[in-house]
Amino acid sequence: MSSRVEILNDGGYRSDGRRQFELREVTINLAQQGHADGSAIITHGLTQVLVSVFGPREAKMRSQTIHDRANINVDVNVAAFSAGERRKRSRGDKRILEIASTLKSTFEPVVQTTLYPRSQIDVYVTVLQQDGGLLQTCINGTTLALINAGIPMLDFVCAVTGGVHSTSPLLDLTTLEENDVPHVTVAIMPKTGKVALVTMETRLHVDRFEEIFRLAGEAGKVLHREMKSAVMGRTSALVDAMGSQGTGIDRDGDEPMNTA
Repeated sequence: MSSRVEILNDGGYRSDGRRQFELREVTINLAQQGHADGSAIITHGLTQVLVSVFGPREAKMRSQTIHDRANINVDVNVAAFSAGERRKRSRGDKRILEIASTLKSTFEPVVQTTLYPRSQIDVYVTVLQQDGGLLQTCINGTTLALINAGIPMLDFVCAVTGGVHSTSPLLDLTTLEENDVPHVTVAIMPKTGKVALVTMETRLHVDRFEEIFRLAGEAGKVLHREMKSAVMGRTSALVDAMGSQGTGIDRDGDEPMNTA
């Protein structure tokens, strides 16, 4: 059965006017949200996520205390108004639980948890709008919120979704495209080039996988520049606000900002 929507037209343009490898516009807001130790609002196109980080702080429950490192807790909540469909998503929704679990397993090896034994780092993700690329947006927002909270990390984690329409690879998919083409989300650590995550939600032919995997890795480096620029801009603004000429005030951003 052919798709009712033309994913890629004869001129090489997608339904939203982008080229195959063109990423959607990214906006990043690192201004403090509420009482969080660090936060970030990030949008990829029409998908928008707010991530708030609390901690490291003393573990509340003994059962969750790990004696030699911090425990990372991730809670994902989808705002009722976030999608076109107005169905209520419970916290036990399978998709939400999968995203929370993926975020936890992706960031545990990257956050330097051994610096904070017997403590916990709480990551709260709120999905405000969604139009495809939800996991990539959650990952990129979590990276920024952790850095904003001054939590030491080995590197940025930068994620992009890619898919294949017929034989044409596409990057940064909308909901329309995700519903119609096999796709994969790839998260890389740009400093080392290591892959932090590869997750496939649909079947993808092995011949196509290699190409989309490489393209997504390259796109991750492009996103890294955007994310790094936002962090450095935020740090500069804080330093200016404190009226300081000296160094050492930007310790919070210091470790990740050297990850060019």
